[in-house]
Amino acid sequence: MRLEGGESAASPGNVAAYEQRAAEQLARPVYDYYAGGAEDEATLRANRQAFGRYMLRPRVLVDVSHIDARVRVLDDEIALPVMLAPTAFQRLAHTDGELATVRAAAEAGTVFLASTLSTFPIEEITAAAPGAAVWFQLYVFRDRTITQELVRRAEAAGCRAICLTASVPVQGNRERDTANRFTLPVGVEMANFRGLRQATFPEARGSGLLAFIQSEFDPSLTWDAVSWLRSVTRLPVLVKGVMTAADARRAVEHGAAGVIVSNHGGRQLDGAEATLRALPRVAEAVADRVPVLMDGGVRRGTDVVKALLLGARAVLIGRPYLWGLAVGGQAGVAHVLEILRQEVVRTMALLGAPSVDRLEGDQIVPA
Repeated sequence: MRLEGGESAASPGNVAAYEQRAAEQLARPVYDYYAGGAEDEATLRANRQAFGRYMLRPRVLVDVSHIDARVRVLDDEIALPVMLAPTAFQRLAHTDGELATVRAAAEAGTVFLASTLSTFPIEEITAAAPGAAVWFQLYVFRDRTITQELVRRAEAAGCRAICLTASVPVQGNRERDTANRFTLPVGVEMANFRGLRQATFPEARGSGLLAFIQSEFDPSLTWDAVSWLRSVTRLPVLVKGVMTAADARRAVEHGAAGVIVSNHGGRQLDGAEATLRALPRVAEAVADRVPVLMDGGVRRGTDVVKALLLGARAVLIGRPYLWGLAVGGQAGVAHVLEILRQEVVRTMALLGAPSVDRLEGDQIVPA
């Protein structure tokens, strides 16, 4: 792979190596924004540590000469059970930002979730990879006309689903961002807000993002928002941020087409449960009525397979592909996805599972 600036270097061999390389290249406030969590970052660590609390049980003497890692999520059959989670401000990592990411996702045959807070407008993101499977991640704003306009534009741009993030009624206490006085540099903006309202952060003594969320996001949001969204779009609506069985059942009752087990990457409530630990109870409550997805702490193909064994249809990654984007643009994102694809295929072969539907619950046990 050729790094930015034309310098040749050996490609990082795993996600951790990509993060190390990205940390060396990114400005400290940008790295901290991507890597950081809330307060003491206990949940950030717990998400990762949870995978070590489960071990795998392989089956032997199974024909694994061909491994099929495809799964179906809503109306999309994806080539591997790894989707690209919504992450904001991708032009801070690379000038091509979300355009590079969506092209890499399309090349890998998977879904990209475009953030409300993207640095290219949703129309340019979908146009960058015609035919790609793109979902639109949505925050609900105090001004519902803005929210409805964003949904209308996402639908018109060809997005295939709306993903309501329910875990940010207020912003978590992200102390790295406050200490760094995190803001967007000149030339980088929240591009979906051009013509709707100010597309950069307000002046703030600490984090500009915190000031924006406090002034714009609707903290009065209830389950009625799911029904309202379904009334203003023909697209399926998923709920991201579900951590309990009760909320999983409520999501289905309100017509959600899927749920995403997520604690916002450890960036909201510090001390919240790790997503992998919450996953089995959410999956049991949903009982296959809608797909259950999960994010948080996924760094290896073994992590992906553990999540599938505990009830996820697929996982979403965020930080891993941002590290690839920072190091190598589109090629870096593509390489991160290829690393995970190879690790998933190898893990399935060593488990004796030639296809995802051959994974069985007794192949995972507590450590």
